[in-house]
Amino acid sequence: MTDKDLREIRRRFRPDKNNITTIKGCIVNTEQRIVSHFSQPLASTSTEESEKFLAIMKKSLSGGQGTNLLSMNFSTKQVESSEEHKLLSELRSTELKDEEILNKFYSKVIESVKFECGYAILLAYDTYDVFTYSKSGDKDDLSSQMFSYIICSICPIKPINNGLYFKDADKLFRSVSLQTVLGATEMGFMFPSFDNRAANIYSALYYTHDVSNVHAEFIQNIFNVDLPMSAAEQKENFGCCLKDTLSEECDFEVVRSVHEQVAELIEEHKNSKDDEPLSLSKDTLKNILGFCGIEQQKVDDFGEKFDEQFGKNAEIAPKSIVDVNKFQLETADVSIKVNPERKDLVSTQIINGVKYIMIRADGGVMLNGIDIDIK
Repeated sequence: MTDKDLREIRRRFRPDKNNITTIKGCIVNTEQRIVSHFSQPLASTSTEESEKFLAIMKKSLSGGQGTNLLSMNFSTKQVESSEEHKLLSELRSTELKDEEILNKFYSKVIESVKFECGYAILLAYDTYDVFTYSKSGDKDDLSSQMFSYIICSICPIKPINNGLYFKDADKLFRSVSLQTVLGATEMGFMFPSFDNRAANIYSALYYTHDVSNVHAEFIQNIFNVDLPMSAAEQKENFGCCLKDTLSEECDFEVVRSVHEQVAELIEEHKNSKDDEPLSLSKDTLKNILGFCGIEQQKVDDFGEKFDEQFGKNAEIAPKSIVDVNKFQLETADVSIKVNPERKDLVSTQIINGVKYIMIRADGGVMLNGIDIDIK
């Protein structure tokens, strides 16, 4: 999905924009048993409750593509005959109205998901009239197609202990007993994908809250596709590629320069309004290293190592290896956070054989909230 396609679907998750009538689902306890099924009509809920439900479902479409959002791509054979694709298609074609199919799906989720406090499985079905637009921007009411899809959110159940809450009507605090609330979406998906403003039954869009954990067992049970590399794994593997091939040249200046150049690519892509998600190829990264002054042999060695770690013709999400809002140095005992726009304040130096991180202190310095002088 392009970023534009994704934004178009995200905008639907408002009470006045979607055709979702009911949230279906079940509650699973810590023993992996369903303790309750529910079917919550949105029409009979308050506006506040409806907005909260839709926000939970929308969370399954949040984050960056290649980091929190990963494409689950089915082969032609899977689309034709696999049990996984068949189940997802049946959930969609029955509009979540067949209890037998729903229970089959719940069972497959329960086989692969476990939280300490239990969790909820939520499903919604939506239909979207995809109108076309003229070059002038006017909507063509006579030309449209229908996009139908299901969206799933899996949320841990969190307990609220006994305590006091303020009841505004009485202007007093009142006791509240132990209750449980729905936590933030931990994982979810949309099927099928919305590609080029149309259904792509060969793909689902999968969400994981924790970029270091793609929940491999869930992906295997629900989609049965090759496991994608998590953003955390991409970052670690990229770091290994640099260190293994550059060796002593993998110093502060080189890594800072790589960070700056990838951050510039991210900013340029953002300003270009290009709807295709940005990705970095081996050749792009080799060009960056060449710009850093790395000799050609080591640049070529990096390319070979990249193929080993990621696969030939692989591309990685830039935000999985560079956080444009973070620049941090760490030792075994010290962690230093630097404004990414002021990386120039930091340098490294060896004095009498001892390695130092040097930080220029142009402005005031505070220690535990107290202004101090540097002498």
